Amino acid sequence: MSQPNHANLAEKLTNDTKRTDWHNNSIWWVRQNRDKAVFGIPDWENLRNTASSIKSYMLENLHDLLLEFEKNAQANGVKVHWAADAKEHNEIVHGILRKRAVKKMVKSKSMLTEECGLNHYLEDQGIEVIDTDLGERIIQLRHEPPSHIVAPAIHLKREDISETFHEHLGTEKGNIDPQYLTEAARQSLRKDFLSADAALTGVNFAIAETGEFVVCTNEGNADMGAHLAPVHIACMGLEKIIPKREHLGVFLRVLARSSTGQAITTYSSHFRKPRPGQEMHIVLVDNGRSRHIQKPKFKDALKCIRCGACMNTCPVYRRSGGHSYHVTVPGPIGSILAPNADLEKNSDLPFASSLCGACSNVCPVKINIHEQLYEWRQIITQEGHSSTGKTIGMKAMNFVLSNPKVFELGGKMGRTLMRTVPSLVNNSMNPWYKSREMPEPPKESFKDWYRKNRNNE
Repeated sequence: MSQPNHANLAEKLTNDTKRTDWHNNSIWWVRQNRDKAVFGIPDWENLRNTASSIKSYMLENLHDLLLEFEKNAQANGVKVHWAADAKEHNEIVHGILRKRAVKKMVKSKSMLTEECGLNHYLEDQGIEVIDTDLGERIIQLRHEPPSHIVAPAIHLKREDISETFHEHLGTEKGNIDPQYLTEAARQSLRKDFLSADAALTGVNFAIAETGEFVVCTNEGNADMGAHLAPVHIACMGLEKIIPKREHLGVFLRVLARSSTGQAITTYSSHFRKPRPGQEMHIVLVDNGRSRHIQKPKFKDALKCIRCGACMNTCPVYRRSGGHSYHVTVPGPIGSILAPNADLEKNSDLPFASSLCGACSNVCPVKINIHEQLYEWRQIITQEGHSSTGKTIGMKAMNFVLSNPKVFELGGKMGRTLMRTVPSLVNNSMNPWYKSREMPEPPKESFKDWYRKNRNNE
């Protein structure tokens, strides 16, 4: 079976020009909101520098911070579990639910559980899992993975959602009114909140100093689940730890602005200890993170706070869609995280970039994303994981560019052939031509033009 490939998967979206343009414009609108929000405060760059410095400290002191968090969380009455990988994470969560005979669990958005495949695992064990974030619920009903880490259903139009709700929730066919559709989802989920035996949330930030964790949502669904259910399970990657409570304000200020253009998320919920009669568990998950932190050129990727800003600005992501990345976290940040998990399987992703640097420019914790994409490309090529066509093409380009006479002759031949026999390049064998019009070939090279005009100034 062939490996998934970003370029081939992207054709599902790019073949539909109208939807591609709509997807691009929708995400760019979010990016514009981000710009308005961040440039409206004078200390934005100071916030970015501070957030980046705190995360750097976290990476250098991760072991001690995690132990401090565990000690303080246990003192608060929280049960702490450690998972080495996705399998162990799923087994821990299932063990907690099995002990309490849980048959139905509500879940707020958690990219970590998506990464671990928790939903399918629990469903195979006979446990019903209801995603309660609106976007997550939509794609769950459609049996699709999320296409964005903040707006998981951003690839869908209102018509798509209307049809899904008509099929699964019995809404009026063809009604695309957002308020009507949202109300239908709200009424359906209310029953699930009231009847669930357990609730699971993600974790945006865990504070070592106090043993508490913070969950940021715009819908309040995490609070509804955690406050009603007798069991609350929170799952977090090791990198979500921050040292002190006073640091939290920095991240809350940069997260929402970078993500959606809000000054702050609607709900920033602090969970410190279980209420009387409730169990609270937190699962700390490695799943390759400790391996990633050992790579000096790439460890800064673990600073990521999952705001999605790099996706919203990336010209490749905006026009190819999140599903073309075939990993849980798509876009630029996913393309530097995924090769660490499986270099061969994900070797296509670092090449799904123009290396324009826009991702690094908007990152609120100043991850050098485009530089890491370039570094991965070198490693992938050196280890022989680049495609045969790309390898041959790069060798041919190296030969041409290293020989000025060959380059000049090739340019003349290319211009002549493109003018006289345009079908040689305007065909399906040319990947560039698949979604673009080829430019009109110039009559002469820049070198020829310069020779004739350099003395005319």
